[in-house]
Amino acid sequence: MTDLETMPVERVDVDTDETTETGEPTAAHIVKTKRGENAAAVVLEARVMGTPVEALCGFVWVPSRDPKQLPVCEKCKSVYGMYKAFNDGLRDTPND
Repeated sequence: MTDLETMPVERVDVDTDETTETGEPTAAHIVKTKRGENAAAVVLEARVMGTPVEALCGFVWVPSRDPKQLPVCEKCKSVYGMYKAFNDGLRDTPND
């Protein structure tokens, strides 16, 4: 290969399914956690580190504020209800 030749350019697909929430949030999401993890601890770590978390509904975001004044996401609530129906020991609402 000479100095004037270049390597072939490969096309890279950069489209993702993730959406980034900008502006004021519209709903409070329920964070997806692994068995035995504390959701509040996962959110706190994500806020401190600036890392994204995934909600039960599939929404991905970096937590930045207290969501207690927002309504709970209906999709997250539905998924949590389904988990609760199939798993004993889950609370009526995910407080953690």
